[in-house]
Amino acid sequence: MKRFSKVEKSWMMYDWGSSAFSVIITTAIFPIYYKAQATNAGVSGALSTAYLGYTISIFTFILAILGPILGTIADYKGLKKKFFLVFLGIGFISTFSLLFVPEGAWLPLLILFTFASIGSTGANVFYDAFLVDVTNDKRMNDVSARGYGLGYIGSSIPFVISIAIILLAQQGILPISSTAASKIAFFITCIWWITFAIPMIRRVNQVHYIERESQPIRKSFQRLWKTIRHVKDYKYVTLFLIAYFFYIDGVGTIISMSTAYGTDVGLSASVLLLVLLMTQIVAAPFSVLYGRLANRYSAKSMLFVGIFVYIIVCIYGFFLETALDFWVLAMLVASSQGGIQALSRSYFAKLIPKNHANEFFGFYNIFGKFASITGPFLMGITAQLTGRSNMGILSLIVLFIVGAIVLYFVPSDKENLANTKP
Repeated sequence: MKRFSKVEKSWMMYDWGSSAFSVIITTAIFPIYYKAQATNAGVSGALSTAYLGYTISIFTFILAILGPILGTIADYKGLKKKFFLVFLGIGFISTFSLLFVPEGAWLPLLILFTFASIGSTGANVFYDAFLVDVTNDKRMNDVSARGYGLGYIGSSIPFVISIAIILLAQQGILPISSTAASKIAFFITCIWWITFAIPMIRRVNQVHYIERESQPIRKSFQRLWKTIRHVKDYKYVTLFLIAYFFYIDGVGTIISMSTAYGTDVGLSASVLLLVLLMTQIVAAPFSVLYGRLANRYSAKSMLFVGIFVYIIVCIYGFFLETALDFWVLAMLVASSQGGIQALSRSYFAKLIPKNHANEFFGFYNIFGKFASITGPFLMGITAQLTGRSNMGILSLIVLFIVGAIVLYFVPSDKENLANTKP
């Protein structure tokens, strides 16, 4: 990482730490732990998957509403980091509180999961907006992609430790229960997350901002309303957000629901954890590769590649039956999930006015979060009505196709994006 500045590295290292939450809490260990606790309480597999989908929909709806409001206020000088720290604190405390939930109490687990996810995802809104403060337009693809790549590598370390503890406990080598082993994994997540947030807290500061003024909250709402009224002036930003809404819905649904889906088709917890670990390892170099190829061919071209890969994932996922199928599916996802997210972030950052980055990333968040409501809800209601979790996955193809069509009308980042701004 010699070619990156200290500020860029500090920003990237937050991804190294916070991605432990994404893999251990959002994707892997917590969903398996929750499913086990719900089953012990007498809740059926399809119904518990539906409840998890509804929970994800609820907290993403909350964040979708809060994102642009808080982002607009945080555009004032000195406020971006304060909002980042508040959400970081909410996420950390809620995740730590998972350690004290008694066995079989699946509802408190979902409630704390909601607050933990609000904290983690809310902090990421401001973290993403800091991209414009830590680097320039020419370096954004590389810096954003490297951040995702480091996130996959960094999250793999606590994930490996957590998997080892859980597997050793299941085999009786460690004299602790599976519940205790899972809670140790939650504790490791907390420590890892907060430790690698320290460089970000110390070195990354808001560079682009608007000066504070009297009645900041009222005037923030006025600025937000003005942006909404004149959204037509930001033609390509709007088109990109619409495209992003559709294709990121599919991406987020596959990430958040994959473990519960694998459980429903009969895969063991140990197989799921090992597959997800390899997904993290494989995703790291592919994220960096996407960033380098974007510099050569354009971020827009590589986004199309990622969308095409996810269409294949949806088709293959519908027919998933065996552990080998899940391995193939996971490797396909690993090849593109980091790249499509990293390049979406960097491309959007190039389109927006930098002194209003929080406000615009608030809209980026609201489109991404509202998208994340529909996919999990669709899978949840389908699983509940049919008793089959795979019936909803083909519908995600429509989201990717619509996203690709709209993205076609957004200019390539090889063009002069300055001309896309009012």
